[in-house]
Amino acid sequence: MNTAEKEYPVESGGTFLKGIFIGGLLGAAAALLFAPKPGREMRSDLSDKLTVATDKTREVAGAVTDKTKSLATTVSEKATDLAGTVSAKASDIFTTVSDSKQQIAATLSETGKKIGETVSDASKDISGHVKDASEDVSVEAKDASKEVADKAKDASKEVADEAKDAKEDVKSAYKTSY
Repeated sequence: MNTAEKEYPVESGGTFLKGIFIGGLLGAAAALLFAPKPGREMRSDLSDKLTVATDKTREVAGAVTDKTKSLATTVSEKATDLAGTVSAKASDIFTTVSDSKQQIAATLSETGKKIGETVSDASKDISGHVKDASEDVSVEAKDASKEVADKAKDASKEVADEAKDAKEDVKSAYKTSY
């Protein structure tokens, strides 16, 4: 690995695909500009290619949006399922502790009192832990959802910027040919 690769590592395949896409657009524009065609025919070809590029950009933006929505829904569903599981387990533990408390109180009153106090304290601790866990899950779900939304927004902006740059390159190439 050379120093350039170490300093500027490729973060994802998306960067490579963007490069291929932009390179393809530039290559198509160059081929059209240097082809021996009349101006009207060349303008028609450029217009067709720009329309295709715009449609592809919209498709990519739609796919990114759909993926982002799907990911946000999945994160939300998993967080809800986790919160439900934690709540159900806490309820089962609380029910079990309460039943044990009543049986011990019936057999030995003094020992039952001590155990009742212990169980009550444990129930409060469990309730506090369940509440804390639920809040943590909620915060993590919100953070994950926000992060997904931010990434989707960034991706949409990048796609729009790339499309705008490609469009401007085609326009400037068109202008310089006349």
